[in-house]
Amino acid sequence: MTMLPSTTQKKLGLVIDLDICVGCHACAVNCKEWNSGGHAAPLTDLDPYGAKPIGVWFNRIHTFEASAGDGEPSRTVHFPKSCLHCEDAACVTVCPTGASFKREEDGIVLVNESKCIGCKLCSWACPYGAREYDAEEGVMKKCTLCIDRIYNENMDEVDRVPACVSTCPASARHFGDFADANSNVSKLVVERLGYDLMPEMGYKPTNKYLPPRSRRNKADQNGMPSELPSTAAIENPILRWIDRALSR
Repeated sequence: MTMLPSTTQKKLGLVIDLDICVGCHACAVNCKEWNSGGHAAPLTDLDPYGAKPIGVWFNRIHTFEASAGDGEPSRTVHFPKSCLHCEDAACVTVCPTGASFKREEDGIVLVNESKCIGCKLCSWACPYGAREYDAEEGVMKKCTLCIDRIYNENMDEVDRVPACVSTCPASARHFGDFADANSNVSKLVVERLGYDLMPEMGYKPTNKYLPPRSRRNKADQNGMPSELPSTAAIENPILRWIDRALSR
């Protein structure tokens, strides 16, 4: 069994705002483009224009028509999902060769393809479906948080973020260090009550989601609509519904 580090110096990860994600798939496309020639390359596509195309994608966007069940009309929720770089990553602890590992310096979960035997135990252990099997290479692949971008000193500092973050037209994706209480992602989680995907599983995902805000307008004393406070994420009925849908 592969061991997890007891602590990590940083907890790098993403915050995804479900309130403003428009489901454009720009994050998935730019992720594919960057990683096709980067650290995780190649991202194989088999028969891409045939009847049964198979390909490796680190980002996938699920779209749901969901209702909060509190009298509001149903709404479309776009739900991007990639590796969540869990603190207690089951994909690491089940790996028989040590190919899957969690970095002590920043908490990023990676795959050493030279050690991977393609047994798929990690993909079976991951409740989020974040592992991708490359049938041509015979190994498992996954999101790397673009380590070849975030540590690349040849790039301008503003560009040292994952490809998915750099390309989001709605600024629905944010990158930072959750171990730093003053980081942008930590502050967003506190202010908007950031939510763990499937917290009941106990894997403590690093990536967080910001719940959709209520669309029901309330008027202030002047009769003008006022901004609503965020509903507690764990009680958000739309997120509970998405949890159930992804668990099926």
